[in-house]
Amino acid sequence: MQTGFAFSKLADHLASLADVTTEDLDLLAEMPSTIAHFSSRQAILRQGDEGNQCCLLLQGYLSWQDAQGADGQITSIAVPGDIADLQTLYQPRITGNLIALGPAVVAQVPHRFFRELSARSPRMSRALLLMLLADHAMQRNWTINLGSRNALTRVAHLLCEITTRLQNVGLAKDFRLSSPFTQADLAAACSISPVHANRTIQELRRSNLLQWHGNTLVISNWPGLVRLAGFDPAYLGIRAREPGARPAQSEPAKVENVPA
Repeated sequence: MQTGFAFSKLADHLASLADVTTEDLDLLAEMPSTIAHFSSRQAILRQGDEGNQCCLLLQGYLSWQDAQGADGQITSIAVPGDIADLQTLYQPRITGNLIALGPAVVAQVPHRFFRELSARSPRMSRALLLMLLADHAMQRNWTINLGSRNALTRVAHLLCEITTRLQNVGLAKDFRLSSPFTQADLAAACSISPVHANRTIQELRRSNLLQWHGNTLVISNWPGLVRLAGFDPAYLGIRAREPGARPAQSEPAKVENVPA
């Protein structure tokens, strides 16, 4: 992978999900895209739109929000390296609103590139499929988070998930991250009131589990936060890799191409 490659976080994400070679990942260098900058709260996609391109997040955070509710319920959060609307390759009609949480930079990539990528590389086809399946697994876990955990463990679990996903693409290595949301956003993601969200954050602070200053969030006690949340990252589909491990060199593929 080229140094400074614009889509390196996507490459890291795909390599964490499936066995891909450096030759496979180098195909991403041919990705056509339009780079778009979005301000906080700006809509990237709205319910009812017909998608013909995918939104690859380069910087910042995006959220899917309920288009029907008045409270802007957040149903998922995208971090850099995520393709926020990968499902539109198969179901182009948008359900929900895709909104920027703070300033965000997005690469808008035509669907045809991912279809051609899948045809050229069975490994990349499988990696994209696993990315989509991981998105569905996260959605199921969010349902569990809202349905069977109290406010404190909901917030702790969400913070553990976001931090793990950021670390997977080379961010938040020291457990310091740009906050993915305001406390009002946190309330919308965890289905609690903003007042309750504020009290929950204060409780996590008093327990010396985190610090939250302005736009910076620092996890002070990662093992403690994981224990509180009962967090098991297995549902994210991230494979264990040795530090500094690189993708393998190309060899004959043994998986079938996934129809696009």
